Amino acid sequence: MAKITFKSDNQKQSLLLPPSLDELIPATHSVRVVNAIIDRLDVDAIVRTYRGGGNSCFHPRQMLKILVYAYLNNIYSSRRIAQQLWENIHYMWLSGGAKPDFRTINYFRGKRLKGIFDDLFRQVVELLHKEGFVSLEVQYIDGTKIESAANKYSFVWRGSVEKHDKRLREKTDAVLREIEQVIHDEQQEADTESTLSTEEFISRVERIKERMDSENLTKSHCKAIRKVEGESIPKMKEYERHLTTMGERNSYSKSDPDATFMRMKEDAMLNGQLKPGYNVQIATENQFITNYGIFQRPTDTGTLIDFLESFHKKYGLHSREIVADAGYGSQQNYEYMFEKGMIPYVKYNYFHKEQTRAFRNNPFLQQNLKYDPSTDEFTCPAGKSMVPISCKNPKSELGYRAHTQLYQASDCTLCPLRKQCHNAEENRIIRVNHTLNEYKRTVRELLTSQRGMLHRSRRPIEPEAVFGHIKADRMFRRFRLRSLEKVNIEFGIVALAHNIRKMATNTRQSSPNNNALSQTGRCRSAKYPLATISQITADGYIICKHKKEAA
Repeated sequence: MAKITFKSDNQKQSLLLPPSLDELIPATHSVRVVNAIIDRLDVDAIVRTYRGGGNSCFHPRQMLKILVYAYLNNIYSSRRIAQQLWENIHYMWLSGGAKPDFRTINYFRGKRLKGIFDDLFRQVVELLHKEGFVSLEVQYIDGTKIESAANKYSFVWRGSVEKHDKRLREKTDAVLREIEQVIHDEQQEADTESTLSTEEFISRVERIKERMDSENLTKSHCKAIRKVEGESIPKMKEYERHLTTMGERNSYSKSDPDATFMRMKEDAMLNGQLKPGYNVQIATENQFITNYGIFQRPTDTGTLIDFLESFHKKYGLHSREIVADAGYGSQQNYEYMFEKGMIPYVKYNYFHKEQTRAFRNNPFLQQNLKYDPSTDEFTCPAGKSMVPISCKNPKSELGYRAHTQLYQASDCTLCPLRKQCHNAEENRIIRVNHTLNEYKRTVRELLTSQRGMLHRSRRPIEPEAVFGHIKADRMFRRFRLRSLEKVNIEFGIVALAHNIRKMATNTRQSSPNNNALSQTGRCRSAKYPLATISQITADGYIICKHKKEAA
């Protein structure tokens, strides 16, 4: 039997020249990409938040590298990040051997980056633009709900608060009226239709207390006044605070007042339970996140304009093309995009249904009725005219007013097609928004064009794939911080780490002799050559075609 030889495992072996940490990290490792990118950022805005004096501080560039690299590796807890600084050579190399504790890390993330991180994210996207990864000419927009760190049972609902507040005020008003009749208080009106404010209740209680000694009030009346002053009025103030905190929302969480209760896609109990969370919106290009926004509104329709404005605020320009699903298709959004010179490849409700044969061949649908703009009349399937009878300007929850016209048929009593046409007892009435219909016609032509079909095919693999990567692969399904400002920072770090991760992936495919980022400002490690990227930009991002050519 041959002799078995084992390699040395002497744990006390000392080295004459100990190796450097830099020698142990591969040249194309993602930690080097993080280090190279953060070194190119301007962090003077963070430095200005330090007061100076006292003990020495960890440099903000150093702290930012630690945070971004931790988020890049699915480590979101400040305690776990601090642990990595003691155990992981990549963190040791990145921090230069510094070991800030978890309190320092959490303070830097939640306080130092407040109001500053948007500018850091902008610098990274501009770097991507300079390297040729993104053009900023197109935005693929989508949203998702991410749960807050708040307790899911600490909810406050607008309907419940308003109901109990109204009931309390009516009960308190009745009690005070009874006492005011006893003391013959002539300053209070006998009846009032408007809801009294808390200040008015306080003034009425004060007037009654001034005359309590001179009037023969019963013990029950005195007890009622003390109860109103000690319980009812403080409860009214509490209800007012709830409504003030809620603002225009319908709910909020006591443990995170900025969080709104929303229906999440991750429903483990399958009972449709609402949870406190935020509506996260992103814009992507080539699966790089070019913009992000945190909103308290559960629906996507009311977030688009503010989101596009934030993009313009960051980069000083509007993208030429906007691509989004039907959740963003509204008259207000279309009007804004057309006025700003954007091309909206944004679907609207019933877009896909309109493409079906059953929809196109149904003559009774409002969309298929014949319209004569010269006489402003519709013609029903029976050949009768539908004339305008009135106008309405309904106001949306966002405060936008849309002009709609009502048209009514002349006589439907003896029409043989009535049962197929409508079920109303009177003549058929339709509500038409001509402006919105014109927007839909234009958008329909864009979406069914060759360019529109390209965007429609790419949209599911742009923002939806990015969200899937962040929530499923990177396990970021719940925020760790609370409040709108801190949540904005936290997801900003997630978005920044995502962009650097993609850049690092492209870097690994380059030659080992190439640097992570060249000094000339051009990306030498892109998945496709810059000539291909430039050609895609000029030809309208026809990526599938160039993938075949590159292969």
